[in-house]
Amino acid sequence: MKFAGMIKQSLVDYPGEIATVLFTRGCNFCCPFCHNGNLLIKPGKTGADYISLQEVLGFLNERKNFLDAVVISGGEPCLNQELPDALSKIKDVGYLTKLDTNGSRTTMLSELCVRFLIDYVAMDVKGVLEYKKYLEACGGRLSTEDFFNIKGSIHLLKNADMEVEFRTTVVPGLHKPEDIIAIARYLEGASKYSLQQFNPRDTLNPDYHHIKPYTREDLQVMADECRKYVKEVRLINV
Repeated sequence: MKFAGMIKQSLVDYPGEIATVLFTRGCNFCCPFCHNGNLLIKPGKTGADYISLQEVLGFLNERKNFLDAVVISGGEPCLNQELPDALSKIKDVGYLTKLDTNGSRTTMLSELCVRFLIDYVAMDVKGVLEYKKYLEACGGRLSTEDFFNIKGSIHLLKNADMEVEFRTTVVPGLHKPEDIIAIARYLEGASKYSLQQFNPRDTLNPDYHHIKPYTREDLQVMADECRKYVKEVRLINV
């Protein structure tokens, strides 16, 4: 397996742990508020340099006494069929593992859970769980099968025996406050839901560069309402 990027040390991507973050290339969505647009192109379509799994494992072995965890993000990591093998080898070195996913590949996600290859999952919930609204949040790129899988992944993770975080990037114009409450209601029973502040800088769609984010106060009001359905609600990047 090859990776398109790497952050050697992060204090924010795996709560409570010092982590290395690995980025995979390729995504089945085209969310207009995405900040990793350079990772959307499938492997082999650009001249980008890649980092091999062997290089990653060498780095991780050298830093076993300093780092605690490895986060695999994207793009969408679950599109890569080599992901279970990569996670297995990372676990063998002795690291905690976290996956960032859009939840559209439930079969892969289920395999990772059943094989205990991940300790923490953060799943992005792009919008209200209605097809047309979710389609808009995904930039017009959402098959009915992927939408069905997203609902399946939410159900899977709500019942999984691991640390799970659902999160939504709250974008004015795309999400009304009542939409965020509707998402929390759908997630009812989940342990953690994070509301991430939208950042208009360097988003995939230039039309989103001029959107003014919700204020911290606005997000706090939404979070307070969400706590009726989800035990822990937190604000990110506010």
